Amino acid sequence: MLRNLLVAGLLLAGFPTLAQEARPLPEAATGVTAKQAVTTKREMVAAANPLAAEAGRAVLSEGGSAVDAAIAVQLVLNLTEPQSSGIGGGAFLVVWDGQTVKTLDGRETAPKAAKPDRFVGPDGKTLKFYDAVVGGRSVGVPGTPMLLEEAHKRWGKLPWKRLTEPAIRIAEEGFPISPRLNGLLAQEKYLAGDPIAKAYFFEADGSPKATGTVLKNPAFAKTLRALADKGADAFYGGAVAEDIVTTVTQHPTNPGDITLQDLAAYRVEEREPVCGTYRSYRICGMGPPSSGAIAVQQMLGVLEEQNLAQMGPGAEAAHWISEAGRLAFADRALYLGDPAFVNVPVKGLIDPGYIKTRAALLNPTRSIGEAKAGDPPFQKTEFRFAPSNGIEFGTSHISVVDREGHAASMTTTIEDGFGSRLMTKSGFLLNNELTDFSFAPEEEGKPVANRVEGGKRPRSSMAPTIVLDGNNKLYAVLGSPGGSQIINYVGKTLVGLLDWKLDPQQAADLPNFGSRNGPTELEAHTNAETWQAALEAKGHEVKLMDMNSGIQAIVVTPDGLIGGADARREGVALGE
Repeated sequence: MLRNLLVAGLLLAGFPTLAQEARPLPEAATGVTAKQAVTTKREMVAAANPLAAEAGRAVLSEGGSAVDAAIAVQLVLNLTEPQSSGIGGGAFLVVWDGQTVKTLDGRETAPKAAKPDRFVGPDGKTLKFYDAVVGGRSVGVPGTPMLLEEAHKRWGKLPWKRLTEPAIRIAEEGFPISPRLNGLLAQEKYLAGDPIAKAYFFEADGSPKATGTVLKNPAFAKTLRALADKGADAFYGGAVAEDIVTTVTQHPTNPGDITLQDLAAYRVEEREPVCGTYRSYRICGMGPPSSGAIAVQQMLGVLEEQNLAQMGPGAEAAHWISEAGRLAFADRALYLGDPAFVNVPVKGLIDPGYIKTRAALLNPTRSIGEAKAGDPPFQKTEFRFAPSNGIEFGTSHISVVDREGHAASMTTTIEDGFGSRLMTKSGFLLNNELTDFSFAPEEEGKPVANRVEGGKRPRSSMAPTIVLDGNNKLYAVLGSPGGSQIINYVGKTLVGLLDWKLDPQQAADLPNFGSRNGPTELEAHTNAETWQAALEAKGHEVKLMDMNSGIQAIVVTPDGLIGGADARREGVALGE
């Protein structure tokens, strides 16, 4: 009880717990007001909310696996960070079992009835983003519940019911609204249009419920009890499934077309992990339909040609990392999609020889501007370039290492903040993941690789990552939310850890920067602003902007574990 009260207090205050001494950041690297890294001896969980992290810590302390802890964390996040993830969304999971890296794809799928022109209006023009998002049209078949169940079957140690208990207790007893959740509700324009969400999150006058207000969600507790008893079947069939279908199809202005058959047909897919080398390390992540691991690996392959360690954080490093990002995002836009529908040349895109030819295009004194997609080996494509639709804020990341040295890296999402703005009677928000598809089905008369199709999974940028050292031993577990910016967030953090030898907290708190093959984006209100003139002198078009990363990172050392949780959010790292 004392620990729970402490964590609840930290949730309201916005500070981490169990902080340990950390080296000061180099002046040029200063990003946000830094927390201190956390050190533990045998196990750790880093998550985006203190109550969720505490649920994971308790599971680890009972001998639970890394996957067990991630499951408990995810279910609590559904309550305490509802804008970012939950059982109404999807996730990618990367697991280190002590011998090999495995990956599970719990990405949402388009309903069988979905057609390529789903987001094209009667006038033949693509819809504005929020005209597409709000309502049932944007909702994909959720994958998270089945992903959690499948992961538990493979790597779980504690009983499934035990993992639902923290979330059930919090749903029934309530939890205090955090400053961050209150702030996001205050900015939200569409959520109050849903009567169930309005009653839950807002006062009668339409104002958001205040920080510290205790939210109870008995409907979600009932749903979790059904999941505890029947597993994922309780979600993909029966009363919960009927509730999802009704919520989606009966939206008054923008209905969708999910059916009970769509839910019953959903399956988690095991994918081949995407792995590559960087310096003396092996970096592994999630393959298509995620573009994250491929793009990160391409960037690192380009950067391996440069002495980033000698550069340190600053304008010169930002030039090279941004240029590498341009190349990666150009390929991403042309080649990446659901491998069940398009021929993604994964082998060619991460081929070291191909990446060297791409690196040779870069200039130390001048930006290349907008990069063109390359011509990787082992590819056959008849698709056209398709940029992303926007930036999402409805994602979270969980990193866990258990006492056996096994690890779970899970990035989990409902896409935009508060998803489709639809809340079921079963107590959870539904995703708007279908807006991760390209709105335009064709470009220049040819199909777009990431166009909408029935049963298809939309392209993602999520990049849950596991790093192994030269002896094939676990070295780091990390990931971040942030839409397509995830790729640059994770790339920056890896450079911070591996080249600049920062601890996980320092690496997370570095200023965010990079390019998605457009402007070079620098995080406003950080020291990155001081790099603008030097970058512009090299021909960069620079854009200062807020960058809401949420990096959760753990590094394994001979003396134990070191963890960091992005100071831009309210997360913490906890363990024993």
